[in-house]
Amino acid sequence: MKKKDHIDLYGTIALIALSALLGINHVVIKVVNSGLNPVFFAGLRSVIAFIFLVIYFKIMNKKMLFSRNTMAISILAGVIFALEFLFLFLALDFTTVTRNSILYYSMPVWITVIGHFFLPNEKLSFFKALGLIFAFAGVVLAISDNQEPLSIHNWQLIGDFLAIMAAILWAMIIYLAKGTKFNEVPPEMQLAWMLLISGPILLIASPFFGELVRDFQMLHLWGLFFQSIVVVAGGFLFWLWLVSVYPASSVASFSFLSPIFTIFFGWLLLNETLDFSFTLAAFLVVFGLVCINKKNPEKPPDLQD
Repeated sequence: MKKKDHIDLYGTIALIALSALLGINHVVIKVVNSGLNPVFFAGLRSVIAFIFLVIYFKIMNKKMLFSRNTMAISILAGVIFALEFLFLFLALDFTTVTRNSILYYSMPVWITVIGHFFLPNEKLSFFKALGLIFAFAGVVLAISDNQEPLSIHNWQLIGDFLAIMAAILWAMIIYLAKGTKFNEVPPEMQLAWMLLISGPILLIASPFFGELVRDFQMLHLWGLFFQSIVVVAGGFLFWLWLVSVYPASSVASFSFLSPIFTIFFGWLLLNETLDFSFTLAAFLVVFGLVCINKKNPEKPPDLQD
């Protein structure tokens, strides 16, 4: 498909569908965590997804080219990817899907902060600064809306912290893809590197986080395959394809839909409750994301004499 300069009807439907997929994604992780050690689950997901990514390369008649020139930065991206999902999967073991959605999908906040200092042409504009203020306020409000007493045994607070750490690591991966030699690696190979490196790291680390298998049932197996094949091998590749066809900034503008879908599915499928304070926090973060992704109005060209 040819590159397009705007989001058409197909792109709109595709992005809404992908946002819904990412929304239900966290519900699936939460459910499968009850049957598998979260870190073991994340490692298995990377390994299975990598296998299906290899199948994708074969079907598309593409070669997996692991360049030596970008090997170091690609390995670093894989390590960060592993840590991101280690934190995310553990976070969903400790906190609710709805709380996690607000904190994890605050990623654009952190990439905006990183971009201001380290990426060219990513300086804070008025709308980005306004978005940061609202989103930060929402994150603080979401964390403060904690019913458990403040202590080292406050598992929900630990889950909140892990979700924020996962969001920051996600932002770091985007920084690597935009501001380092990692951007020379084709998108499919970026994913291949991250899956190839993260799988072994997570599997080796998993015994340190408890027994590998919990109350495992067939539902958890289906969830594992859904995560590996549909979300990672399919959804992540589809996202990369959308970014290659449509303007990246326009694709990113749909990011605010993911936490909305996640909150909805957490309420619908897991019966998670939403009080006024958390609803306000969600609104502040989503409004902040909209502001962060808002394009600056282009200045009219100077009039010629």
